[in-house]
Amino acid sequence: MLLRLRSPDGMFRLTIEKEDSFGDLAAQLVPKLPPTVDPKTITLSNSPTGGDIKNLAEISQFKIGQVGLRQADSHGDLIFLNYQHQGAVTDGITDGNQPKSDSLLSSTNRLNGKPILPTEDHPIDPPPNTSAERIKNPWEVVRQAPLDDRLDKKDGKISRKRDKMCRHGPKGMCDYCMPLDPFNAQYLEEKKIKYMSVHAYMRKINSATNKPELGSSFIPPLVEPYYRVKRDCSSGHPEWPEGICTKCQPSAIILQPQQFRTVDHVEFASPQIIDKFLDAWRRTGSQRLGILYGRHMEYEVVPLGIKAVVEAIYEPPQVDESDGISLNAWENEQEINKIAKLCGLEQVGVIWTDLLDAGKGDGSAVCKRHADSYFLASQEVIFAARLQAQHPKASKWSDTGRFGSNFVTCVISGNEKGEISISSYQMSNDAVEMVRADIVEPSADPTQMLVREEEEDDGSVSRTRYIPEVFYRRINEYGANVQENAKPAFPVEYLFVTLTHGFPEAPKPLFTDSGFPIENREYVGEAQEVSAVAKALKVNQKDNNSLNVSDFHLLCFLHQMSVLSKEEEALLCRVAIHGDLAEAFQLRSTTGWQTLAMILQSTGERLPKRPRSFESDGIGNSRPSLIARRPADDDRDDAREPLAKRFAAVRLNGLDDRR
Repeated sequence: MLLRLRSPDGMFRLTIEKEDSFGDLAAQLVPKLPPTVDPKTITLSNSPTGGDIKNLAEISQFKIGQVGLRQADSHGDLIFLNYQHQGAVTDGITDGNQPKSDSLLSSTNRLNGKPILPTEDHPIDPPPNTSAERIKNPWEVVRQAPLDDRLDKKDGKISRKRDKMCRHGPKGMCDYCMPLDPFNAQYLEEKKIKYMSVHAYMRKINSATNKPELGSSFIPPLVEPYYRVKRDCSSGHPEWPEGICTKCQPSAIILQPQQFRTVDHVEFASPQIIDKFLDAWRRTGSQRLGILYGRHMEYEVVPLGIKAVVEAIYEPPQVDESDGISLNAWENEQEINKIAKLCGLEQVGVIWTDLLDAGKGDGSAVCKRHADSYFLASQEVIFAARLQAQHPKASKWSDTGRFGSNFVTCVISGNEKGEISISSYQMSNDAVEMVRADIVEPSADPTQMLVREEEEDDGSVSRTRYIPEVFYRRINEYGANVQENAKPAFPVEYLFVTLTHGFPEAPKPLFTDSGFPIENREYVGEAQEVSAVAKALKVNQKDNNSLNVSDFHLLCFLHQMSVLSKEEEALLCRVAIHGDLAEAFQLRSTTGWQTLAMILQSTGERLPKRPRSFESDGIGNSRPSLIARRPADDDRDDAREPLAKRFAAVRLNGLDDRR
């Protein structure tokens, strides 16, 4: 009998008997397929859209006639064939046993200026669920942050007082005093709010998308951009790059400034957090990078706004230089996140310095970032977009279950007055998706972002990157809004939004102790050791009844010592953030804390030795005395001499007397 097998790579005709098994069918089929096909993934189906799918390896023992195949006509039965290629890459996730970090190799090499091989050219590694697949009824299955749920319950209306144009009574309302929508453009302009909040933007889009009065079904108003080729196209053509159609290829990208921001304000809980972070630059003159740990809260200045409250800065392993930073592998990131979660914190952003001392001796810095140069370099935009891609924001109002990111970027640099100031940013959703799709790359000019070519460095066509048409809109010299081609480069201002920042008027930081050394600062002589823990906890002071553990860096180091159990660590974090005396006594009575105290007493801080003085025996010889004496006014200068010089003087005096 004749069988027709339709596969993504074409049609095959095979002649086989009814008594033959599917294993015999596989023996004839596999040599006709491309050499990269994985035989274990070959499936057979009676429908192009799925239907009854059987794996060929599982039914290899069954005969052809047992499944009801018969030659209905002279052309033979039609079977739909599907399979996967060995080492295939789908949206940056490998099918084989390739390590996860390998998917970041291409972009990392690009930023380091190293050559890229075609086999290493993978897009940035996105979170597990970053395909274009839509979620059915996301408002029922997606779990948002509690803050987003609280903001969803608010109407967000902006109340107004009675205007002079009102002609009604105290209980009336008119157009001059009725509440405004949270996305009202006139109100935002009066309050000098540059961007609306993401919840206000959602209400604006929802008012135009869904009309409850029409009785139509609800449509999620938020849509994340997707600039990659859609896999598993239903058109039946070979998978990209062998084939592509209008259904699976991305549309042209038209860049416009983003109208909203997912975080409106960055608040540092205490100025000491920034001061301790800047101490590394003050000592060495090298730049420094840190991860911001904090929480998100409501921000009443912006309608339905959100602010990120920073409580601590963790400095991962890095190599600092005067003009840049090279990050090393952060192996204990998940462990630090666990400690932060016990304290009610999470990663909210990243911060780095870009400072150059002005040389005036007054602590002023050179202004490098201004309107005539740049505010955020193209390489920094790529780096920040990668971090935002790793921290997506869950949203039940998006058709994919996520929308944007709450991750912020802060840069410390000199301003026009020579002062050290902070600038806060967020990358736009378009920027994050363009980095995921490997469409852009940084240029030597920090103000310009390059659009990549589909060809590789060796001239071959990329098998993992599809570059759609990219345009951007701008106001030309005649005041007209025109659209221009973004190739080969376009301004980076289209890829980020600005945030406000500040400090509270009455600081109430979560961590009140700051005497423990900061991690990964051995190059400045500041190391985290057991003796530093003993000094911070004051274990040698008998009258010390308090626990000075309210320090995020100390909590992280105690976790690395692996002395306390999980329950004891949770209790330790509660004592650190609440300072409850009852929980502090409960912690002291635990087995793990008593073991820690014994370790600190045996190998921790040592008591300072009693200074020795020298006395004369009356015949010209000097001998050390075990009793410390306070030097008189006439010999205090001698007491300040180094100990080695005084010992040398004793030896010389003894030799002179013997002579």
